[in-house]
Amino acid sequence: MRIPRPKLNYANVIATIALFVALGGAAIAAGLPKGSVGPKQLKKGAVTPAAIRKGAVTSGKIGPKAVTAGKLGANAVLPGNLGKGVISTEKIAEGAVIASKIKNSVITTNKLNNEAVTTAKLGKESVTLGKLGPEVAPLLGTLKSGQTLRGVFAIGGDPKISLDSFTFQFPLVNPPAAPKENVLDSGKTSAACPGISGTATPQASPGQLCVYITSKSGEFEGLEFIPGATNRLGFGLFAGFTKSEPQNSVTGQWAVTAP
Repeated sequence: MRIPRPKLNYANVIATIALFVALGGAAIAAGLPKGSVGPKQLKKGAVTPAAIRKGAVTSGKIGPKAVTAGKLGANAVLPGNLGKGVISTEKIAEGAVIASKIKNSVITTNKLNNEAVTTAKLGKESVTLGKLGPEVAPLLGTLKSGQTLRGVFAIGGDPKISLDSFTFQFPLVNPPAAPKENVLDSGKTSAACPGISGTATPQASPGQLCVYITSKSGEFEGLEFIPGATNRLGFGLFAGFTKSEPQNSVTGQWAVTAP
């Protein structure tokens, strides 16, 4: 009896060839010697981020200068991707960090080491009065708007009328206002002269010169500004007493604020 045999057709032939290629390809891959596939054997774009397992690429597997700026995509390196201490001065090329590449407020005083900023590292005219805070007194030039100078005075002696003059530590742009109403006893205030804060912080409104009397002898009669002596550089005071006495005295504090 003849055993029926299946007839070959196109579908059977194609399936057999496909199976042979699949098995042969796996065998070839399994039989590749170690290190036989390198960057030169890979097509451009063959390895994509999706094909790389998380943590597969570490710094120990990256060759020197393998990663350059031209190979990094936009925003590929962010602060959250950098470990502490990864970037040091030795790893930054000369001229890599310039002012135009630094965002505002990125560099603050708490991020600078002691003596990190020296005179030699500052450009010419890089520090101007406009860049200094209001608490910094002018090293040269005039008192900045809103800043206040303060001092003390003591006038007295034998004469019935005693005079003294006082120089501002820094000159003003214009002379301050100094009417006689700006001479007050301690504890008194006005719109121009808000008084003494605490025990030794006399106050003056912008553009005003204020004098506060804190102590006086029994023969004290009055204290006034010397007419014509108040200007942008300082001021003068004269004190009157009812009679000549060695114990004659008047003391106090003064303040002037630049308008």
